[in-house]
Amino acid sequence: RPATHTAMDQNPLPPLAVGQHIRYIESLDKAKDQFEYYVSEQFRVSGIYWGITAMDILNSLSTMDKDGIVEFVLSTQQSSGGFGGNVNHDAHLLYTLSAVQILALYDCLDKIDCERVVQFVKGLQQPDGSFTGDQWGEVDTRFSYCALSCCSLLGRLDALDVPAAISFIVSCRNFDGGFGCTPGAESHAGQVFTCVGALAIA
Repeated sequence: RPATHTAMDQNPLPPLAVGQHIRYIESLDKAKDQFEYYVSEQFRVSGIYWGITAMDILNSLSTMDKDGIVEFVLSTQQSSGGFGGNVNHDAHLLYTLSAVQILALYDCLDKIDCERVVQFVKGLQQPDGSFTGDQWGEVDTRFSYCALSCCSLLGRLDALDVPAAISFIVSCRNFDGGFGCTPGAESHAGQVFTCVGALAIA
């Protein structure tokens, strides 16, 4: 059978501009005179996680201000044990996972009371196995992923009702093979990632 050639073969991708990516990520926390810096305040912790993960992949994590980042992340922890997206923001599962991921990446989980974080996550699990993102009650399979991932990183999956969490996630699977954010909700690629990821962790 003759070999087939694709457009990719004829037009190979240029080399990744590693240096430019690194300089761009390093510049993000210095652009404090930009409108975008302030309108993204509420998810700063997650933004830091995305940035340092990219830097780690680019073998440049050491160029980031580890001490400053860890100090900032610790300052976002609330009395509930969860973390907010920024200082004085409400604790939420999304940012709690990002905070734990950052501290794990920097091998600094010993700087927090992990049991307080676990109790925050545990307290958000509902009788049907789902998780709310925070005290205000929104349910989404993204939060199931966050809860399972967070407790797994802390070595405390045993604190959650994992069988109930699995049952809820499976109930969100649709006829097309995808997953929605709640039972009956439309399939979405983002939910497929979080649901499959959560099931893999569980």
